[in-house]
Amino acid sequence: MNIRNLTLIALAAALAAGNACTNEKATTNDTATTAQPPNAPAAAPQPAAGTTFAGKVVETMDAGTYTYVRVAAGGREIWAASSHFAVAVGDEVVVPLDMPMENFHSDTLNRDFPVIYFAGAITREGEARPPVMPPGHPPIAGAASHGGAPVAAVEPVPGGLTVAEIWAGRVSLAGSTVSVRGRVVKFNPGIMGTNWLHLQDGSGSPANGTHDLAVTTPANVKVGDVVTATGPVAVDQDFGAGYTYPVIIREAAVVAESAL
Repeated sequence: MNIRNLTLIALAAALAAGNACTNEKATTNDTATTAQPPNAPAAAPQPAAGTTFAGKVVETMDAGTYTYVRVAAGGREIWAASSHFAVAVGDEVVVPLDMPMENFHSDTLNRDFPVIYFAGAITREGEARPPVMPPGHPPIAGAASHGGAPVAAVEPVPGGLTVAEIWAGRVSLAGSTVSVRGRVVKFNPGIMGTNWLHLQDGSGSPANGTHDLAVTTPANVKVGDVVTATGPVAVDQDFGAGYTYPVIIREAAVVAESAL
């Protein structure tokens, strides 16, 4: 083999080694780039419950008896809902943050909300804020006793329980379906997507609130109606903002029998 051929072989080997080194460096750089994704921006913290959030409406929609709004301010956004009210994108509003609901699913909208605030009223900037709950809804810790004279005794439904019996047996009754017959002493429609009523049947004691039973239902009734409510018993229910119920019947089937 002559000197010229040896020189060509050596040059080819050097070029091959250089290319291999270059490819290795490129591969290493690509791997390093892939292994370092861009930092995801930190999620903005949610405002504290019990305060207010003022901002501009950037999205709104109606669903059933509720108006939903997405409100933005200072780099933060929240979803809130209240009984139907007139609002438009661009309006400046104040949202009371008294009743946050986490992982809320709206059947009407077929949409999930990680956090949404249900408010008694969402007001525009400068307007006076109404009460969080509709007037007359008890600011309770427990199934609040309803003011006024006790109702006359109402005969229990066959196979059912009295208000006092449900209170007394609430722990063992939790999760069970019961029927109770009583007179409607309070009715508040359209709160958190359902109707709320209070029943009394003459049993129990006003001194400790065991004469009054809270019920949620899709049915519409009137104060003074004698009704039979059938539904599951729930205990120690906390809806936020101090609205807690040691015992309540949730989403009951309610049948009105008579009215005053």
